[in-house]
Amino acid sequence: MKTILLTGSTDGIGKLAATELAKGGHRILLHGRNEEKLHSCMAEIKEQSNNPEVYGYRADFSDLSSVRSMAEQVRTEHTHLDVLVNNAGVFQSPVDRLADGQDIGFVVNYLAPFLLTQELLPLLESRSNPRLINFSSAAQSSVSLEALAGKEALSAQVAYAQSKLALTAWSFAMAKEYEDLVTIAVNPGSLLNTKMVQEAYGHHWSDAEKGSNLLVALSTEAEFAQSNGLYYDNDRGGFGPAHPDAYNETKTRDLIRLTNTLLNQ
Repeated sequence: MKTILLTGSTDGIGKLAATELAKGGHRILLHGRNEEKLHSCMAEIKEQSNNPEVYGYRADFSDLSSVRSMAEQVRTEHTHLDVLVNNAGVFQSPVDRLADGQDIGFVVNYLAPFLLTQELLPLLESRSNPRLINFSSAAQSSVSLEALAGKEALSAQVAYAQSKLALTAWSFAMAKEYEDLVTIAVNPGSLLNTKMVQEAYGHHWSDAEKGSNLLVALSTEAEFAQSNGLYYDNDRGGFGPAHPDAYNETKTRDLIRLTNTLLNQ
């Protein structure tokens, strides 16, 4: 039995994957922003899977103090973590910029998972063959450090693409720094039938199960135990290249330096 934390797991790909993993007998740690929805999802998955080992953690990923509080709660209640899936994300939001001027897309899609992972590393490192699965996207574009710092305004679409490239570049850096942690960046598939996609585009190309089935496999299957530092493109059905900037060590070093500065403010 693996202990698996999935962020953004009260609907869409995250919920589908959490349900299947619970049916497989794993201990599941759910995350959601809405308390009521989180508890409803916990009860539903327990019933469908006949697995009592389902726990819930509430955090608003646009508030980094909330992320820190969630991480502290997880560390208090669990001694180890086999898999961390950074699935939570935002594309369109009623609020583009937060009170401190930062873009909500960068915060939710990149800074929050970066912070959560750093906070939970001790739980991952206590296990053999732990895995970190970071949800990227086919939409990746060069990161503006000015935008990341909240000094340049971007459209929601551009901010999303830049935040996903930032997440991917950081994934590759993690793979090099923590060789015993299997870190995989993944594009789960373009325009899957999820709430985020329907709100943004009003149509879809594939069922959400295309992404959730892959997520279950990446989290548990032995064939991915040696896939550290790779990018899985589910549009192509296998590992492949990410955006060229994700392999640029100078740009990644500058990105992570600024990220640490922002998180330590």
